[in-house]
Amino acid sequence: MKSIIKAAVFAAIVAVPALSFAQSQQQQPLTRADVRAELAQLRAAGYDPSDWMHYPQNIQAAEARIAAAKTNTAYGPSTTGTSQSGQ
Repeated sequence: MKSIIKAAVFAAIVAVPALSFAQSQQQQPLTRADVRAELAQLRAAGYDPSDWMHYPQNIQAAEARIAAAKTNTAYGPSTTGTSQSGQ
């Protein structure tokens, strides 16, 4: 009987932090303005909502362009090439 109580107490101790963490990670729902802004950003990246024949590829390509633009914020030329100076 005591082992059952100890097991229940242990399970409660382990479960409480997990539940409190899950509650703290809730996101706010998107507003209409958020959705419209995201759609405008997708359209600027080349997404055409009326092109239903190429729907998955069309929106995925636009999302990839947006993600690439967000990560490519460096200034100056590419540093992956080689250069030659002086002659």
